[in-house]
Amino acid sequence: MATPRIIENSPLARLARLKLGTRSVAMVLGRQIHLSGATKEEFLNDPYWVAHEMEHIRQFEQYGRLGFLWRYLLGWARHGYYNIPFEAQAREAGRRNAALYARGQPLPDPATMHQGPKSS
Repeated sequence: MATPRIIENSPLARLARLKLGTRSVAMVLGRQIHLSGATKEEFLNDPYWVAHEMEHIRQFEQYGRLGFLWRYLLGWARHGYYNIPFEAQAREAGRRNAALYARGQPLPDPATMHQGPKSS
């Protein structure tokens, strides 16, 4: 999988951050990771968060733009943000694959990983 483009101060991610009421957001659109409330450095220093967003890129590639967005929004409408199936899968991938994105460093305490919204 090619390295995604990371976009800081994304207006799209800012809208998502305001909607979710959280301090920082990363959101995937295709092979781009849009950030709001976090710098690229902060994002890359959290291997759990990177692994989470890389799972969303995998999902996006698997289902395509419309397939991913349709399933994501339908999951949100049915289950609320925290329980969207794609989010549950990404949280699990974040825990399972964090070591792949730790850049040769020991994994930080999981309690320090990025905390997204818990419900909506």
